[in-house]
Amino acid sequence: MNTLKIAGAPISWGVCEVPGWGHQLDADRVLAEMAEVGLAATELGPDGFLPSDPDELTAKLGSNGLRCVGVFVPVVLHDAGHDPLGDIAGPLDALIASEADVLVLAAATGADGYDSRPTLDDGQWATLLGNLDRLADAANDRGVLAVLHPHVGTMVETRSDVDRVLQGSAVKLCLDTGHLLIGGTDPLSLTLQVPDRIAHAHLKDVDVALAARVQSGELTYTEAVRKGMYTPLGQGDVDIAGIVTTLRTNGFDGWFVMEQDTILDSEPADEGPVRDVRTSVAFMHDVSGRVPA
Repeated sequence: MNTLKIAGAPISWGVCEVPGWGHQLDADRVLAEMAEVGLAATELGPDGFLPSDPDELTAKLGSNGLRCVGVFVPVVLHDAGHDPLGDIAGPLDALIASEADVLVLAAATGADGYDSRPTLDDGQWATLLGNLDRLADAANDRGVLAVLHPHVGTMVETRSDVDRVLQGSAVKLCLDTGHLLIGGTDPLSLTLQVPDRIAHAHLKDVDVALAARVQSGELTYTEAVRKGMYTPLGQGDVDIAGIVTTLRTNGFDGWFVMEQDTILDSEPADEGPVRDVRTSVAFMHDVSGRVPA
């Protein structure tokens, strides 16, 4: 096997596409801190976080010794009156400009945030599944791999949603260990069951007690994130090491993107989110020493 490929993501610094999510740190600080903790790659973050001009984008990443591995793009897929092909044109351009090749799709509800979602009928599901394959084909035509990210508060959240995608579409998955668990899927079991469908990974560790309060409706997803539902890797209840080992044993050679979604109220007075990222990086280096090479 090749060396474990570990990347960061701006959401670990509280940078998120959801309006009103929290204080958004400056890109220069986030990228510099990624480099400081030894990361060599990142996902791009939300639209507007990094420059849209290809030359400016590559220069900003390169000045911090970073490369891009992908970008997360929520897209409405279930609406027969909306063609989502146009929604991925800009992200595909950004990926190609930065020499990255993974488009991480989420089946957006059409509303802001991830605290609720509607129920789809069979016709809407058929539209969603057909659009997934259309977008995957369009991305492939430009040399980019499109993967679907099951995500709390989107149209693909629960295990039954995931199974419907696996059965009705050929799209590969982004295995997000946190969103899957909160949505009711055991991420390790899914890894064991369909290793051939997993092409990208977002690694999150989770406080299951807080996750249970989201599942019961006691807390919204956003409230639970604010309370610290996502922990540094190795400090929560997800078997991250087991998942990484299982994927690698089954031939996975994609990126492991560390994500600890967080919400900031203001500019940190201390070192801020990088402290937890540093802990997660150290954990992943320990895991890499235990995974077959």
